[in-house]
Amino acid sequence: MSSYEGILPVNKPAGFTSHDVVAKTRRILSMKRIGHTGTLDPAVTGVLPLCLGRATRMVEYLQELPKEYEATLLLGVATDTEDISGNVIEQMEQVSVTEEEVQLVLSQFTGTISQVPPMYSALKQDGKRLYELAREGKTVERKPREVTIHEIEMISFNPEGPHPTISFRALCSKGTYIRTLCVDIGQALGVPATMSKLKRTMSAGIPEAACLTLEDIAKYAEEGTLASYLLPVDKAVEHLPAHTVVAEKVPAALQGQKLSSNTIHPGANPGDIMRLYGPNEQFLGIFRLEEHGQFVRPVKVFLPE
Repeated sequence: MSSYEGILPVNKPAGFTSHDVVAKTRRILSMKRIGHTGTLDPAVTGVLPLCLGRATRMVEYLQELPKEYEATLLLGVATDTEDISGNVIEQMEQVSVTEEEVQLVLSQFTGTISQVPPMYSALKQDGKRLYELAREGKTVERKPREVTIHEIEMISFNPEGPHPTISFRALCSKGTYIRTLCVDIGQALGVPATMSKLKRTMSAGIPEAACLTLEDIAKYAEEGTLASYLLPVDKAVEHLPAHTVVAEKVPAALQGQKLSSNTIHPGANPGDIMRLYGPNEQFLGIFRLEEHGQFVRPVKVFLPE
């Protein structure tokens, strides 16, 4: 068994599920302990960070971080899946919208918005995934969910032909359905719409440019150079503040003991979650300052191998 440890940034190809990518990588690397950080539909390409070895303990932290997408939507057509792979359920002969109207509508989607999850999604309701119910021809009531669109901007607008297309970039919170966002943009323009293309360009702070293809992974693994492309485990929690513990308390930290808050520098606020390091920049794990502020307790400890 290979013993890689860290975050492997993968550029997911079209036609693969996230699970397929994990399975393929397991075969290439001959290791079982691999987890992905958020499902991408088979047709969607782009950034899919994989956690290898003990880095799998960081999956939940990577999943929480914002994601960036580039999408294209088709105006004048609606499908049952909210993307181009579905059955057409509504179609207009001719759509006429201006670039100014599109810009105005897009600007209205910045901030916290409410989305009704699509029927063709992996959400569970009464123990069954929604897409399973949808395949049985059933439609059930779904509760709206609040998501955050941090940024949205138009990349291009093509008004040619009966069905114009809009390409846009969106930086959004986890749980955002870009398919549904495309449908809602169309609705705001007063026309049916469906997503025709989607690529994830950033996830957990990792850009597309940093990602490897499955072919790259196989090549570098064979060459013995793959480890140099892995991001360190603490990269997953780079958004958490970094603190250092005094040298004599490093063994106690690695044993999962609580530490006096005055051994941690700089100071922190009660309830804060932090990355904790030894004086030699060794990553010790994730710790949390107790509510009363006297002790720092371990959340996840990373023993040196």
